[in-house]
Amino acid sequence: MRLTVHTDYALRTLMFLALEPGSPRTIEDIARRYGISRNHLMKVAQTLVQAGFVESLRGRGGGLRLAREPATLKLGDIVRATEDGFTLVECFDRTSNTCIVSAACGLRNPLQEALTAFLGVLDRYTIEDLVKHPAIARRMQRLLSPTASAAH
Repeated sequence: MRLTVHTDYALRTLMFLALEPGSPRTIEDIARRYGISRNHLMKVAQTLVQAGFVESLRGRGGGLRLAREPATLKLGDIVRATEDGFTLVECFDRTSNTCIVSAACGLRNPLQEALTAFLGVLDRYTIEDLVKHPAIARRMQRLLSPTASAAH
């Protein structure tokens, strides 16, 4: 299983915002610091706002900031909100399934169980868990500093 770039950027954005809660950050700044596409990050930000994870503040001094405390942002919820779907194999999509053995196949249940377990593990962690340890937060802030990202 592989998560989309959209989900990857969403998780990175939320981690970045959690490192500096309360202070709005522009999409341009976040994209520059991570060295990622600004246009793609704009789409990610829209998803995060629609899902209620992030607030978009307009005007001078505007930008993005967390809409909720990092401890309430479960990774499983974020992944569910940012992934298009979890069609691991053809038979997971009843509308386009053409597999002739679907009715008798034993593969569907183990894969569904694995997907449920995967999301269940992510549900046990929050954005805060990813940045709460001071040493990790300091290292991330150093790596994401304007001078460090200018070196990329």
